[in-house]
Amino acid sequence: MSALTASVDSTLLVFALKEEAQNLFDGFHTIYTGVGKVNAAYQLMLNLAHWKEKRGAYPELVLNVGSAGSSLFGRGSVVNCTQFIQRDMDATAFGHTRYATPYEDVAPVLSAGLRCESYPQGVCGSGDNFATDGTMRGWNVVDMEAYALAKVCVGQNVPFCCLKYISDGADDQAAATWGDALTATAQALQKAVRSIVVHR
Repeated sequence: MSALTASVDSTLLVFALKEEAQNLFDGFHTIYTGVGKVNAAYQLMLNLAHWKEKRGAYPELVLNVGSAGSSLFGRGSVVNCTQFIQRDMDATAFGHTRYATPYEDVAPVLSAGLRCESYPQGVCGSGDNFATDGTMRGWNVVDMEAYALAKVCVGQNVPFCCLKYISDGADDQAAATWGDALTATAQALQKAVRSIVVHR
């Protein structure tokens, strides 16, 4: 929602890569997890544990920002993802629902992100592959980390917000388009973050 605000001092900003930040986020508590769901979950858990040990409580907000692909949202837009799907989870051969983790009593779609009304709402499909076929199956944004970050925050009862800059069309031109869009990504996300994270 527009009223969603958190203080700089109590917000943990989470990127996958430094390239997405372009040195525009000095003054924020920022971590770079590396690419993929395993790196994302591992690094966020480490940093949350360190934060709690040092301060006695978890952050007021974990804010995941970064680039993403979409064949539905226009390039250059910022999308607020509030639901997440593990798009590369497939245990249908054993009779399990596609995208749902086997033997867990959870739905395939994880509803976790706080809503920012200033931005269109999205469903993010996270997977350990860089999407290049433009296909959207129940999601309208693709990345490689957000599902894992959201799941950690749900498990630790930490407020989570996800804002993704659409850098490419998740198609056969995605790799080149992503690289060309890094400066614009950082600039747009800096503006978005400053609308949420405030000095108090």
